[in-house]
Amino acid sequence: MKTIIRILLFIVLAFITFGFYVKNTDGPSGDKWIGIGVMISALVLMPVFLWHRYKNKKLEDYMFKFDNKKEENTENQ
Repeated sequence: MKTIIRILLFIVLAFITFGFYVKNTDGPSGDKWIGIGVMISALVLMPVFLWHRYKNKKLEDYMFKFDNKKEENTENQ
């Protein structure tokens, strides 16, 4: 899984770098390549990374539960 994430990261960086190169040499057509790189990072790379990091963890430990909220002592107010 780490290799897939690294390959996707390399592809995203390649798209964005190529887009900036084309934008500086050719004009506005580089925006398309930058946009493709950003969309791949947002729609593919980030969900794969999050799934890889949290696949074996209990997410209930990180959530705020209203039932377990302690009552504050307000006697001196």
